[in-house]
Amino acid sequence: MVEPNQWATWANAITVGRLLLSPLMFWAIPNDDMGSWISFAFWTVLCASDGIDGYIARRHGTTSSGAFLDPLADKVLILGAMFTLVSTGVFWVVPVIIIAAREFIISIYRVLVSGRGISVPASKMAKYKTVFQQLAVAFALLPLTALDATWLWNGCLWIAVVLALVSGGQYLWKARQLEATIEPASVGQVG
Repeated sequence: MVEPNQWATWANAITVGRLLLSPLMFWAIPNDDMGSWISFAFWTVLCASDGIDGYIARRHGTTSSGAFLDPLADKVLILGAMFTLVSTGVFWVVPVIIIAAREFIISIYRVLVSGRGISVPASKMAKYKTVFQQLAVAFALLPLTALDATWLWNGCLWIAVVLALVSGGQYLWKARQLEATIEPASVGQVG
């Protein structure tokens, strides 16, 4: 088992690798609206590494550094790929902006409540959102679906938007309920 405040773990190494390889992934995305087997394969490996580091962390013990690094790596990879696809004219900017705004708001919320000792784990719906985001990018990169099945990756993207809004609303609703249950005098003692 690892110590909760340990940095050097296999799970964290995989997460940092995903974070460091993300810019290479963005570079690999083609500059036209045709898919690429290379970028699709690279995307698949990076997305699979998220599951692998999670499995290792659950098996050997989670760390506070991993709890910070893993969502950061996910956001950098997914939003970076989405904005790269926007810049190449594949994705429409509106759904990507909605998803990015939700991620920003929920990240700020997590930082604020973590200062009071409150942990905000990812909800099931937020995990489904991540899967649909990954699928939207994957299908936009896959040569078989990039041009001939735009409805598929557009559909996944809009499902991700709906799930982002609903899961974001759930987080904020729970935050409001939590605020009502915490007494002002005990806020600094939560923990």
